[in-house]
Amino acid sequence: MIPLIQKEVTERKKWLSDGDILDIVAIAESTPGPIAINSATFVGYRVAGFWGAFCATVGVVLPSFLIIVAISFILSQFQDNQMVQYAFAGIRAGVLALIVKALYSMYRQCPKGVVSYVVMAGAFLAAGFLKVNVLMVILCCAATGLITSTIAARRVGK
Repeated sequence: MIPLIQKEVTERKKWLSDGDILDIVAIAESTPGPIAINSATFVGYRVAGFWGAFCATVGVVLPSFLIIVAISFILSQFQDNQMVQYAFAGIRAGVLALIVKALYSMYRQCPKGVVSYVVMAGAFLAAGFLKVNVLMVILCCAATGLITSTIAARRVGK
């Protein structure tokens, strides 16, 4: 959803800049709930206030909800079919490709430095291999970002 939201909001409609999308994704990732819904809510709010957020959220949730309800009735009858299982394996691969594309897009826009790479590697190891709670990883990354940006701002001020 992130690449779709980014393309629609920044390229086609030109409501927000790429930097705004990066901020919205960061906020949407740190709040509970699916990132697509959180991102749509934040974009809707930035564009049209409360009612924009409300309409954007309903617009993202309702079609998916109705489609999933309809498909669940159909798939429950075909869940043991090998072709359906292959289709879901292909869908998983497609989702992975979209996540990698979004990761690459955000990587290009983020400031790079030794601290950024250390935080990225540490977060990956902590969440992926050490089974540290993802909320704790996000809070530690946020704290590290605040500390390093404060230090950098003080250095510039001197």
